[in-house]
Amino acid sequence: MWADLTPIGRDGRSGGYRRFAWTREDAALREWFAGEASARRLDVTLDRAGNQWAWHGDPDARPGVVIGSHLDSVPDGGAFDGPLGVVSGFAALDVLRAAGTPPARPIGVVNFGDEEGARFGVACAGSRLLTGGLAPDRARALTDADGTTYAEAMHASGIAPDHLGRDDEAVRRIATYVELHVEQGRGLTDLDRPVAVGSAIRPHGRWRIDLPGEANHAGTTLLGDRRDAVLAAAEVVLAARAAAQRHNALATCGKVQVEPNGVNAIASHVRVWLDARAVTDEQVHAVVADVRAAAATLGGTLTQESWSDATAFADAHRVAALLDDAPVLDTGAGHDAGILAAAGIPALMLFVRNPTGVSHSPAEHAERDDCLAGVDALTTVVASLAR
Repeated sequence: MWADLTPIGRDGRSGGYRRFAWTREDAALREWFAGEASARRLDVTLDRAGNQWAWHGDPDARPGVVIGSHLDSVPDGGAFDGPLGVVSGFAALDVLRAAGTPPARPIGVVNFGDEEGARFGVACAGSRLLTGGLAPDRARALTDADGTTYAEAMHASGIAPDHLGRDDEAVRRIATYVELHVEQGRGLTDLDRPVAVGSAIRPHGRWRIDLPGEANHAGTTLLGDRRDAVLAAAEVVLAARAAAQRHNALATCGKVQVEPNGVNAIASHVRVWLDARAVTDEQVHAVVADVRAAAATLGGTLTQESWSDATAFADAHRVAALLDDAPVLDTGAGHDAGILAAAGIPALMLFVRNPTGVSHSPAEHAERDDCLAGVDALTTVVASLAR
């Protein structure tokens, strides 16, 4: 399975991946998922958001245990973030079916769409739409850098955008969701353990910052006469870093759009995206307030694009005991499991060691033995939940 996935959306120069929602690469990934399900004679369904579900057993007769993750990536992302959970889901199901004692509950493998939000700006769009956390009209109107709307992209991929909205039928089929994910940090490496249980996701959000300037000629406009939006953006980025340090939080401005984006033109407008995260809501909101104030002095505005409350996963310590006292770790990274948990759906997370400690980068990695330990852990947890 891993070998089949490796070439899809891979950049030949960096080795990173560009697997964005509702693109040709996404279609190839969805075809791979459907093929793996078909090879196992699993029934594949789509919910109203276009998320893919492969079921062993009938979840309409009795809600099932769902395992999986996502297949999309950030720009130049790593190979493991998302796909490891989907591949491990199929592998765990194979182990359970080969054991000869069928689980009492149905088992589902899911591929959530657009988890990273790399194309349209809203993370976990597929799970947010499923649970009603993202309004259908807002989703349909989201645009990518080329001006293509979410609705247009879905339609081009053969999925009807008219039916977007909370899908109660799909939600009722989930008794528990278990997501396995490569760790996006050094916790397990420092502990010298292959697998951990997730306890919580810290609060986090995204904001768009719009900063005005005045277009003019780079070679003739005196420095004192300039209203350069790039300089305003630089001030805001530094203000975000200072605010994060002040409030013991994390703040990142990793995406910038400049207009008119010419080498010899002074910028008339810059958009900067702020990602802010911390242990508490108050810390995040304090960072955003400081950045908002800094932007306002430059004539800029902040618009919230997404927000996720702190989310705790149930039974983390019980699951850790089931796995020979595996470590219990929280995370600052968002996941579909967090969206489902926030919507009242029982959800759990497992993490697999990442020896580099690097994620959202081609340097992201997991060793084969640790991946297999993750499959073993996932199998044990699902077997317990599916009784």
